[in-house]
Amino acid sequence: MAAFEYSKWSVQRSKKAPLLDFIIDGLKASGCTILWASEPSHAPFLVSFETAFGERHGVLIYAFFANSKLTANRPADEHRFQIKYGSDTKASLPVEFDPSQLVTTVFVGIDTERGIMVGADPVLHDGTKMFISLEIKRKEVDTVLLNGWHAWERESSRRVEEPVEVLVGVKQERVLDFIRFERLAVGLDAGHRQLLAEQLLRRQQPSVALSTGHALTSELRLSEGAILDLIQNAKRLKMAVRGWVAEHHLESLLQGLPGVTECRRLDEEGRPDIELRFNGARPILIECKNVLRQPAADGTARVDFQRTRASKSDPCSRYYQPGDFNVLAACLHAVTENWDYRFILTRSLPQHHTCCGRIQSSLRVSADWYSDPIQALAAATANA
Repeated sequence: MAAFEYSKWSVQRSKKAPLLDFIIDGLKASGCTILWASEPSHAPFLVSFETAFGERHGVLIYAFFANSKLTANRPADEHRFQIKYGSDTKASLPVEFDPSQLVTTVFVGIDTERGIMVGADPVLHDGTKMFISLEIKRKEVDTVLLNGWHAWERESSRRVEEPVEVLVGVKQERVLDFIRFERLAVGLDAGHRQLLAEQLLRRQQPSVALSTGHALTSELRLSEGAILDLIQNAKRLKMAVRGWVAEHHLESLLQGLPGVTECRRLDEEGRPDIELRFNGARPILIECKNVLRQPAADGTARVDFQRTRASKSDPCSRYYQPGDFNVLAACLHAVTENWDYRFILTRSLPQHHTCCGRIQSSLRVSADWYSDPIQALAAATANA
């Protein structure tokens, strides 16, 4: 804990102490013993604790007050929390993570009056601008109060093209479960973040399920040893486990197809996920993307098809170009909970409406996507 360095902000103790108390009281309600807690005069807060099962953990807490006060020119059914430390309105917030993975980072808005906490994806908010508000609809708050645990896609009041974000709301007595969730969810895409949250709600006893590891090996359909090998050999950190599993299953599927040779995964930053040859033709590059958990109104799966970050000098760099790779493979696991895929040629995807030469970021896995990968590879080869 002492070796974990992170940026701190001075905050008013009397105003911020209720946020820290909410976390500590929630942990105590789950039978935890608080071993150490930072002072509420500095944010983010750092707490170490021991569970009733003797497990010791640490949590780094970026916490903000959430409320439903009426605000001019804002919807009446809106809750929100403002992301703010310090007084610099142009500053960005570095959300930091313990490299040893002994401390879990959470990014939350806390409504002390209603006794609920809403967590945003801390990875997605690394570098977020200060003084912006994160909005929550009243219907989502009502569902959290009813069930004690709820996950949903946030409706953004800002630009349509920003990445899809999944929020998870919990009542105070499930603070420990939420910390365990974030420990597993770090680095997951939006679809699998929501799927994991919904699975924990279905089990109703996430603390026990998470400690065994059995449910995860069953879900991924890989042995524990195979999962550990995948994580150990991944250069792009050890966070996006389900993303790697999706690529692993896709690679296995493609390697078993007649006519496919030299199929390999590309472990290089900024490159597509898989390269192969089909019937001796030139290499075909394939990008694998997980779909979102929530389908469109017509039942089709959705893909949030953009990078998390864009170059400051070129906002359009967030969006892909048709020449970046040949085929997009959409993994349906977040919806079907099976490792199924649909395929489409990148040149068949719709163009972005403002960024010339880029691909639209919000995609629907419609009937014109290939369910048979051989047909997709044949089309990619025929039109090369």
